[in-house]
Amino acid sequence: MEYFKSSLKSVLGSTPTEYEPSGADTVERLVDRLQSSTLLNDRRDACRALKALSRTYRVEVGAQGMDALRQILEMDRTDCEIIGLALDTLCNITDPKTFDEEVDKHGPANKIGEQFTEIFIKNTDSVGLVLALLEEFEFKVRWSALKLLMHLSTNRLKDIQEIILVSPMGVSKLMDLLSDSREVIRNDVLLLLIQLTKGNANIQKIVAFENAFDRIFDVIAQEGNADGGIVVEDCLLLMLNLLRGNISNQNFFKEGSYIQKLTPMFQIPSEIDDNPLSAWSSQKVSNVHCMVQVIRALVAPSGPAQAVANCQRIMRACGLLQALCNILMASGVPADVLTETINTVAEVIRGNTSNQEFLAGVMAPSSPPRPAIVVLLMSMVNEKQPFALRCSVLYCFQCFLYKNDMGQSQLIQTLLPQGNEVPTLTTGQLLCGGLFSTDSLSNWFSAVALSYALIDDNMQKEQLLRVLLATNIGKPPVTLMQQCVILLQQGNKTQCKLGLLMLLCRWIAHCLAAVKSFLLIDSSIAYLTALLSSQENNDDLQETLLQSMCAMLIGLCVHFNDNSVSNYTKEKLCNLIENRIGLERFQDAIGGLARHEVYSRTLKHPQPSAKNPSELLLDHEFCRLSKTLEGVIIKSVLDGSSLHRRNQIATPILPDSVLVSEYKEVIREQNSQIQKLNQLTESLVKEKHELEAQLQDLRLTIGHLKDQNLVLRAAQTNLLSEDSEFNNLTISENCTKEVEKYKNMITELENRLAEYALMMKERVSDFDRKLQEKSEELEKLKKDQEDLLELLTEQDSKIVLYKEKLIALGEKVETDESSVELDTDDQPESNNSRVDRVD
Repeated sequence: MEYFKSSLKSVLGSTPTEYEPSGADTVERLVDRLQSSTLLNDRRDACRALKALSRTYRVEVGAQGMDALRQILEMDRTDCEIIGLALDTLCNITDPKTFDEEVDKHGPANKIGEQFTEIFIKNTDSVGLVLALLEEFEFKVRWSALKLLMHLSTNRLKDIQEIILVSPMGVSKLMDLLSDSREVIRNDVLLLLIQLTKGNANIQKIVAFENAFDRIFDVIAQEGNADGGIVVEDCLLLMLNLLRGNISNQNFFKEGSYIQKLTPMFQIPSEIDDNPLSAWSSQKVSNVHCMVQVIRALVAPSGPAQAVANCQRIMRACGLLQALCNILMASGVPADVLTETINTVAEVIRGNTSNQEFLAGVMAPSSPPRPAIVVLLMSMVNEKQPFALRCSVLYCFQCFLYKNDMGQSQLIQTLLPQGNEVPTLTTGQLLCGGLFSTDSLSNWFSAVALSYALIDDNMQKEQLLRVLLATNIGKPPVTLMQQCVILLQQGNKTQCKLGLLMLLCRWIAHCLAAVKSFLLIDSSIAYLTALLSSQENNDDLQETLLQSMCAMLIGLCVHFNDNSVSNYTKEKLCNLIENRIGLERFQDAIGGLARHEVYSRTLKHPQPSAKNPSELLLDHEFCRLSKTLEGVIIKSVLDGSSLHRRNQIATPILPDSVLVSEYKEVIREQNSQIQKLNQLTESLVKEKHELEAQLQDLRLTIGHLKDQNLVLRAAQTNLLSEDSEFNNLTISENCTKEVEKYKNMITELENRLAEYALMMKERVSDFDRKLQEKSEELEKLKKDQEDLLELLTEQDSKIVLYKEKLIALGEKVETDESSVELDTDDQPESNNSRVDRVD
């Protein structure tokens, strides 16, 4: 501190001993010296003193010296020393952290750095001045400029992103620094690019097309691939930012053959098997985590199906899938690495028949050798394994069976009698063992995994009805469905019951034979209705979900009922729901499933998102099934219930009201037609919404195609401009082919755009025509009904008038109070009320 005091005295001159200037006074005099001095050495000394004070007196230096420091960056660019001092001072002023020296003055939670950042970037040229200084090779200037940009982007990321986007060659200047031979600068620019590419697709595209992937892979190779240090992790994080959710960059990555460059990074050295624990350092674990995240960004289920399929095919062809499977089967792999690798393999094989067959053929190096799928399922039903690992195996198994008819069939076959074959541990045996174990989590996992074999495959549902299970010695075997119902009725945990209900719902949906088998099981419906009609005010989440799923299962039995079970026909089930449960409660139970936050979270992504076992309640595929069938189930129950009420109500008909009854029948028929038209209108509106959604998807696709078109044109322009720079030399054969390739791609994109536009125009015009026709038909029926109602009203009036005349003439007229009351109620107040009373 004494050194700083002596330095300040030399800069400011001697001061009277009786006066000690405050920090603000000192800063003010230094700033004045910085602005007014004509000697470079004086300004340099003043800037050095301000830098020394900028940590303790950050507010004073920032408030009084910001403009002066900015002026230094603009006017004194030829002197690297004063530029470096000014940049360091600005770094201290805008630092997002709190300095120890200033804690006592401003408190630990201040946002001084963010406030000064806002002031600094108000002048639009300020960031441009800093970017321009990156071209200076002097270490103290380039490194300080990088640190300042990092502070600015940390404090005001979106503002800095927009400024850099419009700055000429702003991103290019940063990308050039990746080639700097000084590692500290290269590493810091990596951190800055990670920050700038967060959530900004435009910067991501520019960075990618500035040859970022080649430079990233070069740095990774220099640092030792997966065995490298934290710089490798930074490179992978940047790569992940460029790829995640950016379709354009993913296509560029795929077409540039960069997927193939990932394969060597997953090669496991042979020494790992000799000493597995020492081979997995904490940094290598972090690196592998980032590596698999890069792969998952390319094959995420939310991505375009065709693009994902292409990446999956390349990963199989270049040996990347094989390398991932080698990690799965290796010994000594940390649990978290194994978990993420399983998740990655899951998405690499999801929906890809060739990759699914490849995984089915992978054998674990065990004694005896077993299929990798069997080994994975053994981990899933083992309650000693980590929860996250078990969830990842379920996700992998779901992806293995996704759109895999052969895999679904083979799983069901392992549950059927196999003849005299040598008994081996199969996937079906493992799932049945887990289904009937004492661990409720294993019950849930096994029930859900077994349900995956039944998705969109009624044949397998019927095959599963043949499965018989041996119970106690001396007792006859029971079917798998009977055993599931027995387990459901036992005092198992709610989590187990939820898993069984999801299996049963999947089983009987769209399968009449399964519905019949379920209804023939004693007390199956009685148990569901009893559970659903109890605990009406229960606030427990699991119990609420349990009741909702019971309602869903009963509703499926109604909707897919062929009336082959006399005790539980569709009409009788609807009567049971109405009398035992109540229509309102039944609708609330089914609709309540979609209102739970756990339902919404589960529906978003196929991978289980639960953080602990108690949160694992619903499955993604079941939520999709529920969303699809909820509406039709409620409609079937309500229609069946209305039919029952109509059959029970017998309306007396007066002898002198035959004509009135005929009108009523006509109104009933027209009301039925109106209801059908309303349903048709609803379906057309739904179809319209779906078409609008498809139109939006097509517009997004067109936008992506236009982006690719622009990129290709830019690439073509770059090729032509490079040709002119080399003194108009003849374009080489390779360049000519490349240009022709881009031209062909552009033509193809334009043709696809035209096809999309024509297709949407035809679909929309056809839909409008249908909607217009149905609307006109509905209006005509409504007019006819109004005419009939007017005639009915006139007829009723005449009947009353005739009765009064007969009474006046002394004739005896028979009357019935109930009939008169019914006639009074039948007076048409309005269209809807009239129809309701007739019904």
